Formats: sequence, C-alpha cells, structure tokens
Amino acid sequence: MIAASAAILLCGPTAAVATAQPDPAPNLPAELVAAVARDLKISPEEYLRRADVAQQVAAFATTAQRQYPAVFAGSWLDDGGKAVVALAQGPGADEAQKAAESAGFEVRNVAKSESALRGEKSAFERWLEGQPAEVSALVRGAVIDTVNNSIAVRVDKVGLPMPSFIDPARVIVMAPPVAGEQATLPQASEIAGDARGVLAGGDGYASVAGRLSLRCSLGFNGTDRTGNIVNITAGHCNPDIPSAGNDNAARVHELNGDRLGNELGRFQKSVLGAQDYSIVRIADQSRERFANNEVRVPGAASVRIDGVATPVVGAPVCKSGSRTGFSCGVVNAVDQTVQVGERELTQAFSANICALPGDSGGPIVSGRLALGISSASSVADYPICEIPNLIGALTGNAPQLFAQPVHVVLSDNPGLRIRTE
Repeated sequence: MIAASAAILLCGPTAAVATAQPDPAPNLPAELVAAVARDLKISPEEYLRRADVAQQVAAFATTAQRQYPAVFAGSWLDDGGKAVVALAQGPGADEAQKAAESAGFEVRNVAKSESALRGEKSAFERWLEGQPAEVSALVRGAVIDTVNNSIAVRVDKVGLPMPSFIDPARVIVMAPPVAGEQATLPQASEIAGDARGVLAGGDGYASVAGRLSLRCSLGFNGTDRTGNIVNITAGHCNPDIPSAGNDNAARVHELNGDRLGNELGRFQKSVLGAQDYSIVRIADQSRERFANNEVRVPGAASVRIDGVATPVVGAPVCKSGSRTGFSCGVVNAVDQTVQVGERELTQAFSANICALPGDSGGPIVSGRLALGISSASSVADYPICEIPNLIGALTGNAPQLFAQPVHVVLSDNPGLRIRTE
C-alpha cells in the first residue's frame, strides 16, 4: 500500500509528461492545465473555483468545531465541487444549519457528530493495542470518514476481525507498505558548473551523506525565523537525519542528469516519525535561485504560490515531482494515521494521485495554495504511473499519495514561512 519514496533509482524510467497543450488559465502553466484536464476532467477555472470553495468551507469548519461541538460532523466538497456541511442532532443544530446555509453550503443530516467519531477512532486504536501481533501488523491505519459518517480502516487483507462499531464496508484493503529502497548515485566526479537559473518546487535534487545519495524533489521555497532562505521538503529525503543542523549535515546538490552539480544547501532540520519533513537551509551562493514562490514541472513554466491551504476532503489537488511531473486528484482523507514501514505517520492527508520514487519531498498544491509535501505512495513499486492508473480505473483501487500538511510544519516551526511572492 504505502511506500516511502525515500530514495530513487536515478536510472529508473520516468513517466511521460502529458503532451496535450490546452490554453492555459491565467497564471497557470500549460502542464498543470493539462494534468487538471486529464486527471480531474474539469476546466482550469473550475479547478481554481473548487480550491477556493474548499478553503471557504475549511474556515467555516474551524469556527463550527468551536461554536457547535455537539453537532458539527465535518465538511467536504462533493463530486460536483459543492461544499457540504454535516450536522448531527443536538444542542445548536438549528443555529448551525442556518449558519451553514447562509454561507452557501449544503447541509447533510447525519447520525454522529465529529466528536463522537473521534471517540470511535480512539476506541478503535485502544482495541487494536489489545490485538495479537498477527492482527495488528496487518492494520495500516484508521481515519474519520467524514463523507460516510464512520471510521475507515486500511488493512492488508480481507477477513481481519474488527470491533462491532466498524462498518465492514469501510474496511479498505490495500497492498502492504513497501519502504523505499536506498539507491546510490553513480560515483561520478562532482562538477561545479555555472548556476542554471531559478530552482522551484518540483525540481529534482540529490541529498548526499558520505557515499550515500538519495534523489528527491524540492518542495516549497520559504524563509526561516531569522530570514534565511530555505526549502521545505520530506524528512525521509535526508540520508543522515541525526546530523541535521550540525556542521556535518547531509548536503543537497543540484542534479545535472545523473551527476552531482552545485551544492545548494544543507539539512537544517529533519523530522521523520509522526511527521515527515525537512527544512533545507540554502547556501549563500544559491540564495537568489530560491528567492521565488514557484512550483513547476522541471524545466517548464510555473504556478506561483500565493497562500497556504488546509486539506479538505473532496478538494482538488495536484502534486509536482521530478519523476512524474504534475498529476492531480482529490483529497480523500484528512488528519489520518497511517503505517509507513516501521513508522506511523499522523495528521496526514491522502489523495488519489500516482507518485513514484523521486517525487518524494515535492509540493502538493490546491489551486495556487501550498497544501502538502509528498511523503509516501501506494504504488511506488511501479515503473510508470500509467500501469497503476489503469489498474485503479478497472478495479476502483486508485493509487494513493500520502502527504505531510504544510500548515502543520509551519505550526511546528514558528517564524517559518512559505514564499508567496
């Protein structure tokens, strides 16, 4: 199911970038427009509209959780891109319904409030702790399934025992996680070369510690609390996490094909466990190359980030990665816990997007907003995305991309900012 895309085989195949060239929407690159049309089957204007509506209902949800805790049961975008607010019966239900409808949202009446569902999720986690290892090892995580007003559980195979309050229809079978294999870059001589212009989210890089090299994708450009230029990428892209922030921290290099280019910076902080992110401090000689708010397919035009988003179920999202470029889907779970190898990723969101090793650390956007960092994929063992995409279309078991929300990274690091200009 989930494969941490930590290391990439540099000589591995690369998925083809869509060749369609529809007219780009204002300030959206043609490659992103093509991915939206291909994967979401909507116009770029509708993509931007839905992204905006998702943040409107996210803001409403934040208020509703505080004002109507007994009845608020979650919110999402439906298949048509309309915002839906779920409400249970209880104190404040009428007031909550009026507030939601006056904001232009559809109201759906459900049996359980969000707080009740959180209680069930906690009860499931306690139940799981008491199960034998042969059962618990096959459970990959649980999440509040807001749309179905239930708890969804990801498992490796059918037939596992479940507590009575888990709907059997919401037990989702996926392949077991596969940790990303480490791969070393060819030991070619390092070449300095001249600076090759701006570096943006989605561009590839190599991280180097001793003789070990990993290939990942740059995430969002930003600044830290003291004004240093940084890039926010994945934690598992650091081949030597304990050294982060020290004089011997792993280095980040530009890639010239399969050869190491200029050193761009060093890992200032890396977190891998419940979260998965790294902050790379950019070297002084490369500062100007990262002084931008761009996300792109490597070598192509970019979308300029103008804000930060909160994950919302049903929201349209697109990832950029140096392996597979832009691909899009919709968020299908938020604030979830999922087992990735030996670690448990929390507060993650997922979307039905194919990503392959090399895409790790790359940015996920919703509209022009920064949303997440690519962390783990359910289909990392495939050579190209066309294969799992076809299998998903035939079986309904679409590829899943699990991501680190950037708003959590910002919250954990006061003063850290994503560039929005």
